[in-house]
Amino acid sequence: MAPTAAEQGEQHARKAVGLAARDAAGHLSPLAITRRNTGDDDVVIKILYCGICHSDLHSIKNDWKNARYPMIPGHEIAGEVTEVGKNVTKYKAGDRVGVGCMVNSCRSCEGCNKGFENHCPGMISTYNSVDVDGTITYGGYSSMVVVHELFVVRFPDAMPLDKGAPLLCAGITVYSPMKYHGLNVPGLHLGVLGLGGLGHVAVKFGKAFGMKVTVISSSPGKKEEALGRLGADAFVVSKDADEMKAAMSTMDGIINTVSANIPMTPLFGLLKPNGKMVMVGLPEKPIEVAPFALVATNKTLAGSCIGGMSDTQEMLDLAAKHGVTADIEVIGADYVNTAMERLAKADVRYRFVIDIGNTLDKAAAAATTE
Repeated sequence: MAPTAAEQGEQHARKAVGLAARDAAGHLSPLAITRRNTGDDDVVIKILYCGICHSDLHSIKNDWKNARYPMIPGHEIAGEVTEVGKNVTKYKAGDRVGVGCMVNSCRSCEGCNKGFENHCPGMISTYNSVDVDGTITYGGYSSMVVVHELFVVRFPDAMPLDKGAPLLCAGITVYSPMKYHGLNVPGLHLGVLGLGGLGHVAVKFGKAFGMKVTVISSSPGKKEEALGRLGADAFVVSKDADEMKAAMSTMDGIINTVSANIPMTPLFGLLKPNGKMVMVGLPEKPIEVAPFALVATNKTLAGSCIGGMSDTQEMLDLAAKHGVTADIEVIGADYVNTAMERLAKADVRYRFVIDIGNTLDKAAAAATTE
C-alpha cells in the first residue's frame, strides 16, 4: 500500500534545491524540493557535479511522451557522502561516490540476481520515475540526493569527479556491450560509429582494451581530433565511397552510437564474417536493414542499454587504471539552458558537466531576487 500524502511529507523532510523543467518547453529554473530522510540502507550524497546527457534534453522536452513535471533531470551524478544509514557498510562520510541511471530495482528477479539491474522490469530511474514510496524521482541537477547503497558506486582516487561523472551513463553504455559481445580483446578491430558523447568514450575504452580502433563518421572535420587527441588508429568518412570500400570486411565489431536514421546496409559491409554491430544510440524512426546484409556472412545486430551496478563499478575501476575520462566542458548552473540549446546543435566536445557544488545555490539565490 502506497504511503499517504501526509506520510510522504514526513518521510521527505530534507530540503534541497534543483533545476527543474515545468513543461515541455524544457526551460530549467530553480525549484525547492524535498528528499527522503535517511533510511537504514541509504547513502546521502552532496552533489558536486552532474553531467548533461542527451537523454536529459529529450526528457525535458517530452520527446518520448513520458514526462512527469516538474522534472529535475541528471543521471551522471558525482559527489561526496555526507551521511549513511545504520546498515550501510560500503560507504562512509567523505567518500567520493556516484549515481548513474538507476536508483532502485526489485532486487529479486532474474536480471537483478545476475547483476543486471538494468534489465529489471521494476527498475527505478534516477529521475522521472515513480519511486517505491509513490513519489517522483528527481535527478542530479540538484544539491543532494538520497540513494540505497546498492545503487551507489565509488570513484577511484585517481578519477577526477568532473571528468568521471559522464562515465556513469556514457561510460557504462559503451563498456557493457564491449564486454558482453567480446569487443574487448586485444588485437581485435573495433569500429566506433559516431564521435560524440558516447563515441569518444568508446574510442578510449577500445584503446584501453588494446584494440585497433577506427572511427566511422559522416564529418570529415572530426578526423584530426579522432586520430590526434583521442588516439584512434584510423578514420573512415561514411559518405566517401572509396574510403568505405577500402575498409570493407575489416572490423570485428562496431559500436553504433548514432541517434540519427542512417543507411545501415553499407555499414554491415565493414564487418568481417561473424562480425557484430551493437546499437547504443536511439534513432527516432525504425531502422531498415537488408536481410542479406546479416544472413550472407553470419553477422549480428544487437542492442545494449547501460549496465548493471557491478559492471558500472568495474568500468570505473578500469577507467581509472587506464586514464579513461570524458572530455568535458564545465558550466555553471546559470548556463544550463544555453548548454541545452548548444547540445541540440551538437555544439559540445563532448559532454557538458554542471558544477553543482559551486554554482547551484548561487543560481537559486539569484533567481529568488529577480
